[in-house]
Amino acid sequence: MELSTAPFEERLTAPRSWWLVSLLLGIACALIMLPFGTLPLLGGLVGGTAAAAVVTSSYGSVRIRVVAGSLVAGDAKIPLSALGDAEILDAEGARAWRTHKADPRAFMLLRSYVPTALRVDVIDPQDPTPYLYLSTRDPKGLAKALGK
Repeated sequence: MELSTAPFEERLTAPRSWWLVSLLLGIACALIMLPFGTLPLLGGLVGGTAAAAVVTSSYGSVRIRVVAGSLVAGDAKIPLSALGDAEILDAEGARAWRTHKADPRAFMLLRSYVPTALRVDVIDPQDPTPYLYLSTRDPKGLAKALGK
C-alpha cells in the first residue's frame, strides 16, 4: 500500500434549504412571542434563528481529511495502513450500502443530503469495524488521496 501524496480535505456543509428552515424556525419563535410585545418578538426572532443556525452549522461542519498518513473522518482517526480496498459508490450504490446492505458494526459518516459515498474496507484484524462508509461529494478524489 502506498501512502497518499496529495492531502484531501472536504467539509460536508448543510444544504442551503436547511438555512432557510433555520430562518423559518426563527420566524415561528417570533410569532409565538408576538402576544408579549415587540421586544419579545424581536428576541424570539433573533434567539430562534440563532439557535437553529447553531444546530444546522454544527451538523454541517463535519470534515473528512487525509493528512499525515491518517484518514480523519468526523471524530474517527484511522491510519492508512489499516485501510483496504475502496469502492466508489454512486447515488444508487450509496443508498443500498446505507440501507439493506449496511453492517451495524460499520463506521458510517452519513449525510443524507450527499448522494455519493466511498466505502473503504478496514483490514486491521484487531478492529471489529468491517468497513467505513463515508458520504463525500468527491469519492474519486478521496479514493485517490487514500492511495486506492
